[in-house]
Formats: sequence, structure tokens, C-alpha cells
Amino acid sequence: MAVTPTALFRGAATTTTTTVLYTVPASTSAVVSNIVVTNTSGSAQTFTLAMGPSASQVAIATTVAIAANAIVTLDIKQVLATTNTITGGASATSVNFHISGVQIV
Repeated sequence: MAVTPTALFRGAATTTTTTVLYTVPASTSAVVSNIVVTNTSGSAQTFTLAMGPSASQVAIATTVAIAANAIVTLDIKQVLATTNTITGGASATSVNFHISGVQIV
């Protein structure tokens, strides 16, 4: 069994809150360990994140406010099975997601 630390997603949010940010590859599981959300704009924004099987995702953050030029950190340990996804989006593309974890093959 190989355990590989991985940046599961790193980039700007879209304004569609159901955008797929990460899909667990076939024959693999993943553990999300940390999520950092940044807002690089001069005004407050909101973000939404969910994870799990695409048919029954569980909300992690729903329309959470993030202040101007601020950061929100989520220190979590969530196991995702093969084909599970992380979805999310924000009120503006000035919001960025940095999602870290490990993939287990």
C-alpha cells in the first residue's frame, strides 16, 4: 500500500458551487487533511464545499463568509473512497482553495 501526500486541489474557485475540484482515482482512496480558503479581493465573499459520493455529498461549508483579504483554515480528516468527489465554488473567482491530503493505492 502506497501513501502519497498530495495537493488534491489548488486554484481559484468558480462561481458554480457544484464544480468538481477533485475526484478520487480508480483503485485509490484519499484522506483530506487540510483545506485553506483565501479571499484575495478587497470585499467579503462566500464559499461552499462538499464531499463524498456524487449522489449524496455531505456539506462541509455552505455559503460561509470570508472577509476581504482573509484566510479560513479547516483542519479535518475525511476519508474518501474511489470515485468520491470534492465540489465547491464561491461568490467570486478571487476566492482560492488549497486542499491537501494523501492518496492511498
